[in-house]
Amino acid sequence: MTSTTIGLVAFAILFGLIAIRVPIAIAMGIVGMVGGLIINGFDSVAFIMGSVPFESIFPYSLSVIPLFILMGVFSSKAGLSRALYDAAHAFIGHYKGGLAMATVGACAAFGAICGSSLATAATMCRVAMPEMRRRNYDDGLASATIAAGGTLGVLIPPSVIMVIYAILTEQSIGRLFAAALIPGLLATILYMLAVRIKTAKNPGLAPADIPVDWSGRVISMLNVWPVILLFAVVIGGIYAGWFSPTEAAAIGAIGAFVLALLKRKMDRHTFIECLEETASSTGMIFMILIGTAVFNYFVETTGLPQALVAYVSELGWNKYTILILLIVFYIILGCFMDALSMILLTLPFIYPLITNMGFDPIWFGVIMVSVVEVGLITPPVGMNLFIIMAGTPGLKLQTISRGVVAFLMADVVRLALLILFPALSMWLPALLMD
Repeated sequence: MTSTTIGLVAFAILFGLIAIRVPIAIAMGIVGMVGGLIINGFDSVAFIMGSVPFESIFPYSLSVIPLFILMGVFSSKAGLSRALYDAAHAFIGHYKGGLAMATVGACAAFGAICGSSLATAATMCRVAMPEMRRRNYDDGLASATIAAGGTLGVLIPPSVIMVIYAILTEQSIGRLFAAALIPGLLATILYMLAVRIKTAKNPGLAPADIPVDWSGRVISMLNVWPVILLFAVVIGGIYAGWFSPTEAAAIGAIGAFVLALLKRKMDRHTFIECLEETASSTGMIFMILIGTAVFNYFVETTGLPQALVAYVSELGWNKYTILILLIVFYIILGCFMDALSMILLTLPFIYPLITNMGFDPIWFGVIMVSVVEVGLITPPVGMNLFIIMAGTPGLKLQTISRGVVAFLMADVVRLALLILFPALSMWLPALLMD
């Protein structure tokens, strides 16, 4: 049996372990270690297991991950999600479906300071779902809006998954953040259009609300200025060259902590809870990084990435045909795995293929993150769907699955636009970073 064949068998075993709910970090570590024993022997695996766990999480650049997570946790505790939701509702809540569109806008804004899709969905579910139910919104539309809006938490910078992609592929975090900004705004607009079209066809899904006068709108905007300032300092500081992404994450975490203090949302107990939540999330991500490093070492020794590149080259297919097949692959994979696991599992052999075909790594990073986020709302097992179900009493999977179709169509349109017009993601990095 050749090394490449062993690599293919290992992937089959890995997916089998994931299917029976073995944690992704443990599954990748076990397969990588056993596969390494078969191909390279005990001495090689002993050396790898003694060095890789430390080396995979030691780089200074990874310190940005717990800092951005801490910034998001502090922001959530400070009640910034409620202020963002109220501001969006004040301006567009009186339109047909306006409350749902306001939810999308609030998810986008909160995602800009949170950086986590699941956290954005869970937080906005607590804020928006009771309000939409109180105003007799259809459960399918309301829940699907929050689930889809939650995916903006990863696409709009700062984003932990984008940071990990940039580190693993040795790309600029600042350039990747800049590349994702316009696609993130495009996704927000398309989701709002999906709500508008859906409610225009069936007005009974979303009754119009009472308009808020201009004094109320001004007050709502005054309540969100700290969020705008925090985002401007963190992202603007990176592009202006005032500080590195890691320093920006630290400043963002401190800023979110200060906001929580000023709003009297932070006490000793809450502070400890924030640290525990950050430590738990960081530990989970770092465990996956360790498992990925062990598995990637094994994959490299099998020569599977090089064999895949050579095989695809021999097929002679158009590179966009291959790209579309990869997109379909990620959407299907997203039905079974979370976004971070998908990226870490597939990047070792997908990235060489993409670069060999001549695609820009920054552009593909935006495409990849966009696609794996689609998987989070793809029935029957999209993770955001279950987050919303867990936070909404009486909500059924069939209900939210029915409502999410319109948003999946919006995602298809967005992906098509990003592929047809690469400048949507590449123009801003060239403008800001050159």
